[in-house]
Amino acid sequence: MPSYRVMLSVGSLRPGVRPDTLLPSAAASAAEHATVEANDIMMLRGEPQLVVRFTGTDDGFALGVGSAVESTIDRLAEVRGARVTRRDGGAWTLVGAV
Repeated sequence: MPSYRVMLSVGSLRPGVRPDTLLPSAAASAAEHATVEANDIMMLRGEPQLVVRFTGTDDGFALGVGSAVESTIDRLAEVRGARVTRRDGGAWTLVGAV
């Protein structure tokens, strides 16, 4: 089964939201639909990125998981961008934006 990841660029938090709740919320949202393999926060061009890696049956399914995660995080923080990538050998291939 292919490995995918959803990557979300996040900005300002919504009022009352603690920063340490974002990544667990993203992983929990993905886990409602797929098996989560890993999750992490990284900096990309000075902007925080939530990364949740999961398995999926196909690209359409993975985009649906990505959309669910984006919707969850959008209630907690400003989402400046979200995309889903698929692991192809040693590289990550863009599946699409969500």
